[in-house]
Amino acid sequence: MTIEIKAPTFPESVQDGTVATWHKQPGEAVSRDELIVDIETDKVVLEVVAPADGALTEIIKGEGDTVLSNEVIAKFEEGAGGSAEASGGEAAKAEEKSEAPAAAAGGEKIAMPSAKKMAAEKGVDLGGVEGTGKGGRVLKEDVMKAGSAPAAAAAPGAAAEVAVAAGERVEKRVPMTRMRKRIAERLLDASQSTAMLTTFNEVNMKPIMDLRKSYKDLFEKKHNGTRLGFMGFFVKAATEALKRYTAVNASIDGNDIVYHGYQDIGVAVSSPKGLVVPVLRNAEHMGLADIENNIRDMGVRARDGKLTIEEMTGGTFTITNGGVFGSLLSTPILNPPQTAILGMHKIQERPMAVDGKVEILPMMYLALSYDHRLIDGKEAVGFLVAIKEMIEDPARILLEV
Repeated sequence: MTIEIKAPTFPESVQDGTVATWHKQPGEAVSRDELIVDIETDKVVLEVVAPADGALTEIIKGEGDTVLSNEVIAKFEEGAGGSAEASGGEAAKAEEKSEAPAAAAGGEKIAMPSAKKMAAEKGVDLGGVEGTGKGGRVLKEDVMKAGSAPAAAAAPGAAAEVAVAAGERVEKRVPMTRMRKRIAERLLDASQSTAMLTTFNEVNMKPIMDLRKSYKDLFEKKHNGTRLGFMGFFVKAATEALKRYTAVNASIDGNDIVYHGYQDIGVAVSSPKGLVVPVLRNAEHMGLADIENNIRDMGVRARDGKLTIEEMTGGTFTITNGGVFGSLLSTPILNPPQTAILGMHKIQERPMAVDGKVEILPMMYLALSYDHRLIDGKEAVGFLVAIKEMIEDPARILLEV
């Protein structure tokens, strides 16, 4: 029976998508629910899986083609090619025949089309990539690992292959991904359509670090392996500060100001395809363990491209931590329609004056970018000072003072 493979149903905020990678080719055996193609949208990569055991018979939309919601992208024949697990079937025999000449030719690599495409984009030599697929096939994931590996781990002779003659000027042009283009559009829009201003402060991280040192083992044991991190404290401090400074938690909609009676905190997470901002819904009701668990889960799924559009939609306030990359100070850009974003940075020991004496303390610079159309300087500074006071005296978070 022939089945039409269609693009997923896109949310209203997504107009169309792009075929990113075909993981299966016509005639190749596929098992039910096995991944066959990735569809990249402005916000997330959506996966399309096989509806049954069988094989693709025709690919209508190739890699790089634009597709609309529910548009037919391929045709699938149920039962064709046999099950992918049926090693004694015709598909397996065909694979053995195709692999034999390659092995006889001296171990030539067999690479999937998606792996070849990524290798070309990243400049990775397939000859030095170890394949983890069936029969030693090189998969897309293998190329990703090889592309991120240190240069010292390159295959012998690779340096000679990519050597550039003295004076030669090499350029490589690759198209922007849809997600990167969307990120660029939103950042440009934020800088042009808001009256963005940034205020700074610094916070002594020693009280939080001492608290973590005292309770991290007990916390991890109590909460089934959840680690006690810094982000949980900042999210808790932010939710309390947002209750006091409601304009920082508000948004502008045309000529109206929308005040939110809840705190949905977006946490900026780095992914291979760019920066994404999954949202902690009703963060004001979460404990430290819930916050840390959710952030860890979001980070893993962002890396694997498993976040959904719904998880990255909305949010009333955003926190971004450039300190994990070593940033000492920066000015974060707003995430419209939100009117403020908190930037955390690297913890660095500095000499500080304490009660007339010099002490070496672990200090962090904090930055709050805000939309001056709605938030006055007094509110912005007050909000940042409130976070500083709660981080330097964590008991304030518990006592809500």
